[in-house]
Amino acid sequence: MSAAMTGTVAAERPTSTFQTFLSRRAGMMPTFAALIILVLLFVGAEAFLRGDFITPGNISALLLDNAYLVILAVGMTFVILTAGIDLSVGSVMAFTGILGAQLLARGVPAWLAIVTMLAGGAVIGLLIGTLVQYFSVQPFIASLAGLFLARGLAYVVSLSSIKVENTGVLWLQTNRIRVGDWYITPTGLIALLTVAVAAFVLHLTRFGRTIYAIGGNEQSARLMGLDVGRTKVAAYVISGFCGGLSGLVLTAYSGAGYPRNGIGTELDAIAAVVIGGTLLTGGRGYVLGSLVGVFVYGTIKTIISFMGAEQSWMQIIIGALLLLFIVVQRAIVARSEQRR
Repeated sequence: MSAAMTGTVAAERPTSTFQTFLSRRAGMMPTFAALIILVLLFVGAEAFLRGDFITPGNISALLLDNAYLVILAVGMTFVILTAGIDLSVGSVMAFTGILGAQLLARGVPAWLAIVTMLAGGAVIGLLIGTLVQYFSVQPFIASLAGLFLARGLAYVVSLSSIKVENTGVLWLQTNRIRVGDWYITPTGLIALLTVAVAAFVLHLTRFGRTIYAIGGNEQSARLMGLDVGRTKVAAYVISGFCGGLSGLVLTAYSGAGYPRNGIGTELDAIAAVVIGGTLLTGGRGYVLGSLVGVFVYGTIKTIISFMGAEQSWMQIIIGALLLLFIVVQRAIVARSEQRR
């Protein structure tokens, strides 16, 4: 009898341990799912295209083509973790891009033009964060106002495209750091550095822990004595700053500033963040997951381009993935509420 009981306990222990692991890491499941989808996309595309997809050139181009979106997704992650939203980032990217191009065309030193671009994005983020925190404006409405403001400012700067001829800015895109057939550009390095800094801030600083606490339960965060107000405003400032940085990266990538750049890009950034596993309700998510989400988005776009299919399929597939991940998120939230 004793031996039988011992065998039963031994058999149940691994299952119990596995269930405990899943329970404690439930918030990571959407990110793992996104990573699995990315791998399946690579494998499927490689099989369908008969070995012509997973090549050093294509994988390197994935970061090259989506560096600006990686940066936008990083800023969006900070905002969504606080249970907010920022619809202005695409317009901020366009405004800072055309502003920088105009300044460079007028002979302003590149370093000053870049600082102005970054500061312009941060100021719009500060305005949105102030409206949200101190005037109790809903994030959707406040950031929508920021969207119209930034887009209007872009049109004020110029109604047409402005070509960039500054070699310092263009160097960010034209320079290639090669290792065999693999390569990376300074814009790609900027994107990866942005992800690394954001990951450090979110997971290894008091500010990052406050971001998560606000998204988890803002009232509890206040009762704990955390500086909720400044942290929420700072999240929007970071998002605006990332919008300005992505404006620089996109301007270097395209070689010009254009006031109509970034229309709808805010939705791409939100989609990448959600696919990467960050909950729209806030409090859970990882900036590395947002990077994976951008790669999923970029890989689907590349596959569709290789197949020569209509770009409408891009929207259909991303929409289906969003629905899938939102359902997964709701299941995670519901399970968490049941455990309480």
